[in-house]
Amino acid sequence: MVTRTIRKIVKIDEDKCNGCGNCIISCAEGALQIIDGKARLISETYCDGLGACLGECPQGAITIEECEAEEFDEEAVEQHLQEKETEDKLPCGCPSATVTQFEKPTNTAVPGAEITREAPESRLAHWPVQLTLVPPSAPFLQGADVVLAADCVPFAYAGFHQDFLGDNALLVACPKLDDFQAHQDKLTEILRQSGLKSLTVVHMEVPCCSGLVHMAKQAILASGNVIPFREITISIKGDHKSD
Repeated sequence: MVTRTIRKIVKIDEDKCNGCGNCIISCAEGALQIIDGKARLISETYCDGLGACLGECPQGAITIEECEAEEFDEEAVEQHLQEKETEDKLPCGCPSATVTQFEKPTNTAVPGAEITREAPESRLAHWPVQLTLVPPSAPFLQGADVVLAADCVPFAYAGFHQDFLGDNALLVACPKLDDFQAHQDKLTEILRQSGLKSLTVVHMEVPCCSGLVHMAKQAILASGNVIPFREITISIKGDHKSD
């Protein structure tokens, strides 16, 4: 039987939440998750009510309230975190989970060239690219300069292959719709294991997309591997806004 009691627990104002995912990082119990573009409490038993996530919300969408809720359960939290770690490590069983490297083409296209039947060749030199699927030990990450791009960037910025791939390895993630904490944990392990030379984050100008920058910085700190870091913002019209 579920025991309920009067205690402090987090409350999220969905009208204020923009799904940036900053709060996910600070919740060591894994009680918060981005679902349908909003931060949500997935189980009352995982929330200790201490409010470590409060200061991480730029929108002020998180508060602590005292109300009737299920009791905090440390054993349930430990099991939840173990299951989550196991899920993150499981291969999906599809071809996209197979790590592959291949030769890059020697010719490059002129940025902005019209797409024809003889379209510019891809500058991509490895597979997979989704952060969820890339193992920290992937050979193409070893000692590499890495570009971490938000999912929408290659669609918005016409010169993505020419300007950002080059000799760089590519990782792709969405800070709003994907599992934010799983992505941060994966990136932390990559930084610990692969000896990256540098990390460039390319994200869209929309507020939620800046969560990718926060994720990367937290991963760098957590890994203890302080490397050169660069942030680039792309506008929704496809302009290169900052460097």
